[in-house]
Amino acid sequence: MLSNQREPMTASVLLPAAMRRTETPNAVMTTLASPTQGPTGRISLWKISMQPGKRGPLHVFDSEQIWHVVAGEADFEIDGEVHRVRAGDAVVLPAGAVRVVASVTAAEFIACGQGDAIVSVVGEDTPRGTPAWIG
Repeated sequence: MLSNQREPMTASVLLPAAMRRTETPNAVMTTLASPTQGPTGRISLWKISMQPGKRGPLHVFDSEQIWHVVAGEADFEIDGEVHRVRAGDAVVLPAGAVRVVASVTAAEFIACGQGDAIVSVVGEDTPRGTPAWIG
C-alpha cells in the first residue's frame, strides 16, 4: 500500500436513527454521516434547511466545502461577491473564503466537507471549533 493511502474501509449504511439534528437561530442541520458517527474516515455530509429570510453569520472554514441546492433559492456571499443560487446548483466554497448564506425562499441544501473543519466567525477573537453537525 502506498504511504498516502489509508486502510480500506468497509461499506456502511446509516439509518435515520443515527442522524443528528442541530437547530440554530438561522437553520436546522441534520448530520447524515460524519467521523463521530463512526463510518466515515474524514468526510461529513449534512442537510441544511432554512426558512425564508434567514441569514447565517459571516464566517470562514479552514477547509473546502461543497453545497448542493436541493430546493429553494438563496444568496451565497463569498469573499464579498453575491451569488444567487437555485435548486440544482452546486457551490464550491474554498478553504479560507469569507462567506454567508442567506435564504431568499425556504431552502434546503446538502453539504459535504472535512469532518474536523474549524469555523471562525468574523469579528470574534477565537475560532468556534468544529460545528456539531459537521464533527
